[in-house]
Amino acid sequence: MLRPFFILLCLTISQAPVTFGQQLIGSVEVHDEALASLINPDEQLEVLAEGFEWSEGPVWVSDGEFLLFSDVWTNRIYRWKEGETAEVFLEPSGYTGPPREGRVGGSNGLTLDSEGRLVMVQHSDRRIARLSGSLTDPEPVYDSVTDLYEGKRYNSPNDLVYHSNGTLYFTDPPYGQDRELDFQGVYSVTPEGTVRLLEAGMSRPNGLAFSPDESILYVANSDPEHLFLMAYDVLPDGGLDNGRVFFDGTSLMEDGLQGMHDGLKVDQDGNIFTTGPGGVLVLSPEGVHLGTIHTTQRTANCAFGNDGSMLYITAHSFLLRIPLLTRGTTP
Repeated sequence: MLRPFFILLCLTISQAPVTFGQQLIGSVEVHDEALASLINPDEQLEVLAEGFEWSEGPVWVSDGEFLLFSDVWTNRIYRWKEGETAEVFLEPSGYTGPPREGRVGGSNGLTLDSEGRLVMVQHSDRRIARLSGSLTDPEPVYDSVTDLYEGKRYNSPNDLVYHSNGTLYFTDPPYGQDRELDFQGVYSVTPEGTVRLLEAGMSRPNGLAFSPDESILYVANSDPEHLFLMAYDVLPDGGLDNGRVFFDGTSLMEDGLQGMHDGLKVDQDGNIFTTGPGGVLVLSPEGVHLGTIHTTQRTANCAFGNDGSMLYITAHSFLLRIPLLTRGTTP
């Protein structure tokens, strides 16, 4: 059952420091010549906005041509549109309780459902929620999609992705306070609200994405001691089977590169764009490391935007983008 949660707080309007024009950073490192069909090796990253505490969860909104993304530690969602400043879109975004000491985690991963409504993981509220109002006149009022598993609160939901049948898949790593669950889960929740635990064996499940035909679900494990992407076969009933390590990024961390596997997206041909040590790693459908988009920052997540040929990247204090020669889908 969906339970409305009314927030008696007003939306505040503020701006993060923003950079216009062609401030370029980073580089593209080629490991395999196949990368040249996906991205121009001479491209650099354009800085769109900066000054965030931990940017995360970008999602492109085609109906409006703008990007939404979380700033986790300020408890805000920002909106960025071509030619405009990045501005606060929702506040609070992920912790809606009374004031408390220390930092609170706001929203993290964001997506849109089949009706174009904003759905998010709320880190400190420990649930999946949906914005109850419209994207054109947002107010911080949310409906709970799921906040309990077998009567216990989630740890700290992190990222989410929809299957085409309307089932939502999400991860729940161990970042929450006063844990009630003794495992870290990958879950699904049907449009009717039925929650199912699909995987409980990962130490820090994080970003997730489907292959183009939805036969495989990729899940990142953001653990410095066990840094890898898992691949699971998606069964007809929506369950997961045949979990295997698809790509192991541990050696890249041992080489001194910053960052871990976190958010990821898959293009129309099955190539995986995953954050990881160094920035955004580009992997073939077979798990070959084709190259890395070096962001110069610890990098949290990415999303396809515009017509699918632009990659938007949230990297610590930055919002970045880089054009691609391939295309991915937007929600």
